[in-house]
Amino acid sequence: MALPSNFRRQPEQRTFVGECPEHGRVDRSEVEQFDGSRLVRPCKQCQWQGLRVEPVGSKAHTLALAYVTAEHRNSALIGSGITPRFADCKFSTYRATTPAMVEALEKCQSYAENFGEHYEAGRNLLLTGNVGTGKTHLACSIIRHVLELNAVAVITTAAEIIRVFKRSMARDAGYSEGDVINELASFDLLVIDELGAQAGTPYEIAVLHEVIDRRYNLVRPSVLISNLPASAKAAATAEQTLEQYIGTRALDRLRENGALLAGFTWASARGRA
Repeated sequence: MALPSNFRRQPEQRTFVGECPEHGRVDRSEVEQFDGSRLVRPCKQCQWQGLRVEPVGSKAHTLALAYVTAEHRNSALIGSGITPRFADCKFSTYRATTPAMVEALEKCQSYAENFGEHYEAGRNLLLTGNVGTGKTHLACSIIRHVLELNAVAVITTAAEIIRVFKRSMARDAGYSEGDVINELASFDLLVIDELGAQAGTPYEIAVLHEVIDRRYNLVRPSVLISNLPASAKAAATAEQTLEQYIGTRALDRLRENGALLAGFTWASARGRA
């Protein structure tokens, strides 16, 4: 039996007895939607009839198939880890008002549009720079695009990965550190946000290195987001760098296969009128 996911949340559901015009009183359910609303599922018998009995191309079959597609997409969005704060983030809603912002937008959009190529190469993307400049916005936009390819894409924070690892040490956790690594390595695209916001202890560095190393060996791409420059070479005046929080070996692995870097050097947009 598959273990419950530590990173992909399932939509909440509520069951009730309801009416169906065709089958009378039947068990129904409503499902949480990515936009926060609730949607009542079709009658199970009607849905089965539409998918399995009605002719392909008929109205009933088309509606049943459309519902399956919409439910799969909704589950993928909720399971992606995109929070309500970033639920409306798309490339089209990113306001690029300077050449540097346009460059960052185009680099992220190109990564998403050519994800098949980057997936095969295991090519990573690093988004580094100032706080409040839209790094998470663009990362969520990449995820939304990748999900349209029926890929599995998840965003989480470095701190959450470390918390899940630590919880695995409890006797009643029900999963091991190996299970956590295996799950994080299984995603077609993993986005790790807020790298450098954690304490940077040897244990945390080892955890993040292990995750990055496993994905490196499986040739799986990742997107990393940090407010810190990648290394001292990238910013000679920086007191702290991403390299200090994930280790030199992990950074080298991320850079392999022509890794892409988008720099967010402008001032924060938060709090502006």
